[in-house]
Amino acid sequence: MSGVDVRGLPEDEQAIVEAVATWVDREVRPRAGDLERAQEYPHALIDQMKEMGVFGLAVPGRWSESAVSTRCFALVTEQLARGWMSLAGAIGGHSVVALMLARYGTPEQQERWLPRMATGEVRAAMALTEPSGGSDLQDIRTRAVRDGSGSDAEYVVDGSKTWITNARHAGLIATLVKTDPQASPRHSGISILLVEPGQVEVSRDLPKLGYRGVESCELSFAGSRVPAGNLLGGEEGQGFAHFMSGLELGRVQVAARAVGVGQAALDDALAYAQQRETFGKPIWEHQSVGNLLADMATKVHASRLLVLDAAAGIDAGRRSDLEAGMAKLFASEACMQVALDAMRIHGAAGYSAELDIERYFRDAPLMIVGEGTNEIQRNVIVRRLVERDRES
Repeated sequence: MSGVDVRGLPEDEQAIVEAVATWVDREVRPRAGDLERAQEYPHALIDQMKEMGVFGLAVPGRWSESAVSTRCFALVTEQLARGWMSLAGAIGGHSVVALMLARYGTPEQQERWLPRMATGEVRAAMALTEPSGGSDLQDIRTRAVRDGSGSDAEYVVDGSKTWITNARHAGLIATLVKTDPQASPRHSGISILLVEPGQVEVSRDLPKLGYRGVESCELSFAGSRVPAGNLLGGEEGQGFAHFMSGLELGRVQVAARAVGVGQAALDDALAYAQQRETFGKPIWEHQSVGNLLADMATKVHASRLLVLDAAAGIDAGRRSDLEAGMAKLFASEACMQVALDAMRIHGAAGYSAELDIERYFRDAPLMIVGEGTNEIQRNVIVRRLVERDRES
């Protein structure tokens, strides 16, 4: 269980992180490579995650028996990604949707979905990105027009979404739509619809470099009808603010995935460097290899501290978009470099599909572009730096 760091957590949360780490070593790491190469959805592993209560970790205790702090949630995410990043992806959007429902959902929406989301009976996804663009969420083109009134009212939805994780297995998809295309400012015309199976067509699965097993899909809305009662919070025009609030947790979660993949790459490289010998000694004793390992370990540790700092801010109820952006930016870039350096240490063996190293290298870029590209993260960071400076 290399890399497990539970300092500062209460004993019950320490036990949760350690239990997940043990499960990852016993059940996930021996099977992840085969499942990933077969691009097979990990039904059995997902079922075991349900049994452990993993899908309820980010659901508040009012609706979940397994609710934990954001710090604990981040460390569990790290352990899942250390085994196979796709498993951490299976709880990413799900947890953001749970947070938004808990903060902004109507009482009826909360009671309808959150208890079942906590057990994993309903798994959620979020649909933001569109084929015409991803980073400028205010420019989305998927439109929802209200039809009718009272309890029979519906929204008629037209448009498409892409790169939607968990789309085929989700029982709920939080979808960003334009309810007022003429609104000024633009974000005031955006809402979130809670879309259920049968209300949208999953048009195709997208082939990917990495992040396999868990699907990423295109969604097509062509006159799709969604009950007006599925408008998050029951009020139009709040969707952009709701998603921005939820993305703080989403970016911490993606950063924690990067820490997990980086830790796995470091663990494998450190073990190999002690076993492999050249010129009569283990290769870690060669300065060029030893320096790589030292830098890799430093980057992974620094990434973890940034993640835990951002998570602590969320736990304290503080606005943490600056800290979450920093964690996501640093951890994802560090993960990419650590994965590359692990491959260098392994030499030709690291390029082989028979080892996990090449999977880490293929999975790492997802964290750089996912949950807002790192170019966007830099914009968020500098904007908040200036805002805080002016407030001080």
